[in-house]
Amino acid sequence: MDDRIVVDPKICSGKPTIRGTRIMVKNILGMVAGGYTLSQILGAHPELTSYNVTAALEYASQVIDEEKVIPRA
Repeated sequence: MDDRIVVDPKICSGKPTIRGTRIMVKNILGMVAGGYTLSQILGAHPELTSYNVTAALEYASQVIDEEKVIPRA
């Protein structure tokens, strides 16, 4: 995962992206949350691989696990 996700202040304002693309991790998460299947995500972004999508999900999981979660009111 570590080699597939990059954070570079010169790319997408420093948001985590898939290496070699301008596709942000949050875009992939949004597609998953919206009910897209892996096939649909790959169809919408042919430059991605299933490993890229998995890396994005793993990255998000690690970030959530490390951050302090504040419950919504």
